[in-house]
Amino acid sequence: MTVMNRRNTGFVASVLLVVCAALTSTFASGQARPERIVSVVPALTETLFAIGAGDDVVGVGTFDTHPPEVATRPRVGGLLDLDMEQIFALRPDLVLFHGSQQDQIEQVTRAGIDAFTYVHGGVDDTLAVIRRLGARTDREANAERLATNIEDHLAALRNRLAGRNRPQVLLVFGREPGSLRNVYASGGTGFLHDMLEAAGGENVFAELPRESLPLTSEAILRAAPDVIVELTYDERMTTQTQVAEIAVWDRLSAVPAVRNRRVHLLLGNQFVQPGPRMGDATEAIARALHPDAF
Repeated sequence: MTVMNRRNTGFVASVLLVVCAALTSTFASGQARPERIVSVVPALTETLFAIGAGDDVVGVGTFDTHPPEVATRPRVGGLLDLDMEQIFALRPDLVLFHGSQQDQIEQVTRAGIDAFTYVHGGVDDTLAVIRRLGARTDREANAERLATNIEDHLAALRNRLAGRNRPQVLLVFGREPGSLRNVYASGGTGFLHDMLEAAGGENVFAELPRESLPLTSEAILRAAPDVIVELTYDERMTTQTQVAEIAVWDRLSAVPAVRNRRVHLLLGNQFVQPGPRMGDATEAIARALHPDAF
């Protein structure tokens, strides 16, 4: 009888473990753990794979390139050209949208599909999104580990660069190739501004509370940056085209950064895609600004 009681106790304990595991999938967010996810936000797609939810991703956006596994997923369009018919055909139970895609968010919500909304912000906002996505996909521990690793990486950079002179930096993330037309740079808010500060630089437009600033050559001359850091994610860029694009800045020879040969072109979507590689991207900027510190 004692043996039977022990067996029954063990069986009940096993059942309770299974039940608790099932309940856990809905406990963190109050919603069932998604099993079919479509993401049209590159940063969130990358985060899903980084926190171990990649196997649940059944559709991705046009511009999703990282990690390489996204190449095996159906493409459903991007920010401006979403194929809603294809999204519905994939039978998702969770779709990750940009916050500006309100019409599409309403469509999936009306269809009874959960929507996760992403809005750009600063570094803290990116870390909060990682944790929120971890909770929504029942990967809290993995998401917390990822966010903490990024925080630790940024803190280590700040400590390494503490006490150094902070150059005045123009951080450019867009312009017309081969020219200085349609130049866009970071203002004093947003993740690029936060990354620049963590990398030991002072944003020349820190006083302007905007994420994106269109600039004329005259505005750049007035700003007189010590360093120009240009970010590009053009995968067609070769060593020769990189040299040619840096040379474009020679047209502003009166700018200290140009005169002192301190114009850097950094290649990769990790700089404009705030997510798991944010720490590495910030370190790359820091190495451009403070090469002797590494």
